[in-house]
Amino acid sequence: MSKAQFAQPQTPSPELLSWVASQLQAGCRPDDVLAAMRSSGWQDAVGLKALEQGHAHRLADQAAASADGLPAATPVPEPDLKASPSALWAGDREVQVLMSLVLPRVVVFGNFLSHQECDELVALAQPRMARSETVVHVTGGNEVNEARTSDGMFFGRAELPLCERIEKRIAALVNWPEVNGEGLQVLHYRPGAEYRPHHDYFDPAQPGTPSIVAVGGQRVGTVVMYLNTPEQGGGTTFPELGLEMAPIKGNAVFFSYNRPHPSTRTLHGGAPVLAGEKWVATKWLRERPFE
Repeated sequence: MSKAQFAQPQTPSPELLSWVASQLQAGCRPDDVLAAMRSSGWQDAVGLKALEQGHAHRLADQAAASADGLPAATPVPEPDLKASPSALWAGDREVQVLMSLVLPRVVVFGNFLSHQECDELVALAQPRMARSETVVHVTGGNEVNEARTSDGMFFGRAELPLCERIEKRIAALVNWPEVNGEGLQVLHYRPGAEYRPHHDYFDPAQPGTPSIVAVGGQRVGTVVMYLNTPEQGGGTTFPELGLEMAPIKGNAVFFSYNRPHPSTRTLHGGAPVLAGEKWVATKWLRERPFE
């Protein structure tokens, strides 16, 4: 949101109402949301009305979800973007806010990793790379899948000082406990490699899901960090949104999903690498401590 957007209107705009509802859904305190609207130029009367309507919008959404048989919504990680900052402090470095989408919540961060950190993470991962696997929701296991034509590996959480530093940075940036996260996964895409559109949550309808979420609960957020810049292709795409993020070295894209259902509009994929290669690191965030 920008001050220019809110300087003139005396009634809450649809954009403001959506933003307020998303903040309340994420667990933000109403007083903090009101303060953010005030700092962005909204009058208190308008802000209070937006809070009232935003709360009603959230309750209506929950009722509609229940009526439609959707899974219940849960709190999700959320960067502090209430005052529309151009940069955020992530505990040990300043990170730029390059793009922010409210519904669904998608944020592109610049300068999330230094080039040295990117190179070091690639070097540490290379000796352990193998053909990437995907989760098999029917059994709760993993298998090689033709939809994912990359090589990959997992670090244990805080396995190395670099991993721990990155995980602390993510936790500070999106306001989510470090322990509520899986270890970093590093992926390598050669020319032609891709990851077809998919969701990151675990499908509740599949028989293997209860065993997967028994530890840590559902996935509720994803951070994709670009460790190099491919010559051509390899962007992160959101087909339902008509959105594609260029894979720029050191940048990261964050998105969250408050229920394990396609209604979150977080279908995404890794576009084919057309020239060169692509290295990324992915961090998945869970509802509860993941041990």
